[in-house]
Amino acid sequence: MSYENKNFDENRGDSRNESLYSKRIKAGKRRTYFFDVRATRGNDYFITITESKKRFDDNGYDRHKMFLYKEDFNKFLAGLTDTINYVKTDLMPDFDFDAFNHDQENEEGGIVTASADTPHVSAIAATDDSSSVDDWKM
Repeated sequence: MSYENKNFDENRGDSRNESLYSKRIKAGKRRTYFFDVRATRGNDYFITITESKKRFDDNGYDRHKMFLYKEDFNKFLAGLTDTINYVKTDLMPDFDFDAFNHDQENEEGGIVTASADTPHVSAIAATDDSSSVDDWKM
């Protein structure tokens, strides 16, 4: 699920804490990742990545947050892509990673099934620092 925050008001004093855009990724029964775009007071943008895990005693959630600034976007994406590709090609070349593209719940609670039309991120060798994130196919 992703959405654009239509209630974002740049004139509010606390607007830097508001999320302009959010993407939620459910990962199992107890873990969810959130990717949020936020604004600074100087009208600059950054991403927060939050891992939220339900506690085993069912008493709330543990949250871990990372801040990713625009000057690090390309390096972060290149490093993540290299690391994932290493696991997929060198450590586990025979593993079917597509088997984990299972059904996900949509915003209304219904089931969305993966199909040939479902967009996916293509694996890219991220060794050229001169390339832009915009050049990568998603």
